[in-house]
Amino acid sequence: MSIQLHAFIILPKSLVRKCCNQFVLIILEFRLVDYNRAKNNSKSHQILTIYPLPLRPILMVGKTRKKICAMAHRREFEIAFVGLKPGVHEYSYEIVDKFFEPFQQQDFRNCKADVKLHLDKKSNFMLLKFEIGGSLEVICDRCNNFLPLQLWDEFNITVKMVEEPEVMNEQEEDPDVYYISKSESHLDVKNWIYEFINLSIPMQKTCEFENMDGPYCNPTARMLLNNLKVKEEQENPIWKDLKKFRDLE
Repeated sequence: MSIQLHAFIILPKSLVRKCCNQFVLIILEFRLVDYNRAKNNSKSHQILTIYPLPLRPILMVGKTRKKICAMAHRREFEIAFVGLKPGVHEYSYEIVDKFFEPFQQQDFRNCKADVKLHLDKKSNFMLLKFEIGGSLEVICDRCNNFLPLQLWDEFNITVKMVEEPEVMNEQEEDPDVYYISKSESHLDVKNWIYEFINLSIPMQKTCEFENMDGPYCNPTARMLLNNLKVKEEQENPIWKDLKKFRDLE
């Protein structure tokens, strides 16, 4: 006599734990039921069979795996503030290149950002302080090589709970004030993290080596710019008149 144990995934409240391998999900909820009855009652219409002991993680394939992985990724940045006590609460996030995949293409790479969030919960509003640290690589404006850049910046957001948040957000002129509904229970900080990391990157992205002789400078670009400079000095007659003032004090 053989017994089959079937695991069910009930979305969106499935109990899923992330493992070291992002494609492996450990199903925490099991039900031992008749196969035909289970097949008819399953909300996901997908039955996963776990084979005899020892129990092991189930490797899921296809759209179901991608959907659940994406859902787990989104919920990582959702804060259930309803159950929080008044006061300051701290959260930490490690942001890498994969975080930016749902957004538009970025002009940097190898992002290893550390985001610390201090959430100060009040009676009818919350004060959020984002501390951006870490590093990433940007394209140098001078030589077009990738240049490592250290991130460090701070941003503050005030979140207020009101009856009509859509209207209030449209009328609010302060970009550091955001409104949510009083019925909300979760706060998604993903878009703020994306925005603040981009705002931490300076407008002018160059290294301190103006002669382009630094360790990350492009030697080919340096040679071309030097050749253009010499050629301009030779062809432009204004340089002949300026040379006689070069040694004057």
